[in-house]
Amino acid sequence: MTLWFVLALMTAAAVFAVLWPLGQRGAPAHEGSESVVYKDQLAEVTRDAEAGLIGTGEADAARVEISRRLLAASEAEAGALPPSNLWFRRVVALIALTALPLTAVGLYATFGSPSLGDFPLAERGRASVATASMDKLISQVETHLEKNPTDGRGWEVLAPVLARIGRYDEAARAWRNAITYNGESASRRADLGEAMAASSGGVVTAAAKTEFDRALALDPNEVKARYFLGVAAQQDGRKDDAVKIWRDMLASAPADAPWRPLVQEALVRAGVAAPKLSDDTIAAAKDMSEGDRNTMIRGMVDRLATRLKDNGSDVEGWLRLVRAYMVLGERDKAQAALAQARQAVEGDAARLQILNDGLKSLGLDG
Repeated sequence: MTLWFVLALMTAAAVFAVLWPLGQRGAPAHEGSESVVYKDQLAEVTRDAEAGLIGTGEADAARVEISRRLLAASEAEAGALPPSNLWFRRVVALIALTALPLTAVGLYATFGSPSLGDFPLAERGRASVATASMDKLISQVETHLEKNPTDGRGWEVLAPVLARIGRYDEAARAWRNAITYNGESASRRADLGEAMAASSGGVVTAAAKTEFDRALALDPNEVKARYFLGVAAQQDGRKDDAVKIWRDMLASAPADAPWRPLVQEALVRAGVAAPKLSDDTIAAAKDMSEGDRNTMIRGMVDRLATRLKDNGSDVEGWLRLVRAYMVLGERDKAQAALAQARQAVEGDAARLQILNDGLKSLGLDG
């Protein structure tokens, strides 16, 4: 709002700057230099006649001649004056009042950023300070490691920071040093493989795959290594292998695992909807007492609904929530969850299609 007010004020100032001189009355034209000379000559003849320097006849003859020349000069100057420019002033004023603001708005809408939010000066200052602080911190750690290259802890602190700011080659080097001086672990091998893949533009190279294999040899449940081995299989054209890896991950993962949405998105990109929970699990609740059913189902539903507030892109989670409400006979809540799910994924065509297909299988309008 402040930006538009400032722009309107600037436009008004520009229009005023154009209209101000047009509204001023023209200053009287100064007499031409030839007319001034003749008038001076007339005055000089009068002074000479009064002083007795010339005779009366000569003075009269000189006045007649000078007057004749003055009249001719005055007529010539009058003919050279420009015609009235009132019509021209009106046209320029109309252009200033209409074309100037419209042109300014059109140019700004085309080349400007009218929808860009405000970025207050204080925020810019904080952002620059934060960047400067990060650069300073990295510089300090790098200086320390130059003097203490065997400080494995320092390399392990530096590596993820370098990866976060996009310096992937340096991050990979830092992870190698961390492994050398801190010892081998599944997480360090997986982090090294991730940095190598990022350095290659997201491609899991043979060297990166080797690191992930080493990580799994140390810990068969290392999540990052399993995920990227699925990525490697997909990139090699082994889509079924990739899908199997990711589905196995979801099958053995806790319901609240923070990495579940990442794996589910990978399955969506592969053109496969994330696996659904067994209908038998929810259907079994029908045979329970009201209290037992509420204990089992309500706890699950509440946890799931809470998680979906933080991660609305989890299509499978929305389908599970809607299905749970349907089993419990709470169709109104199912419809409400359906509306929330559509709103959460409306900007992603792939997820929206998966959601609609799943809703149709539940007997709802997809």
